[in-house]
Amino acid sequence: MRLPVIRHLSTFIEENDEDFVHETIETLENLTELSSMKDEELDVIGELLSNMYGAIEVNKMMKEEGIPQRDAAKKFMERVMGSIDT
Repeated sequence: MRLPVIRHLSTFIEENDEDFVHETIETLENLTELSSMKDEELDVIGELLSNMYGAIEVNKMMKEEGIPQRDAAKKFMERVMGSIDT
């Protein structure tokens, strides 16, 4: 996951609609089922998916908790890092 990408996607969600990201996620997840996908391609798709899911979570925190994007992104990454450490 890359915080700048998550922030960028979060801004996209704010300016447009979260549905665009959900539809993109569905498309990318469908591509992973293709048997001819190489490991490197799957890694890239996985990275994109994790950033998109992260942006959706950041956007959700912004809406529900009313916190600025920067703080929501930081809080999200702290939560992710905390789950990796355990």
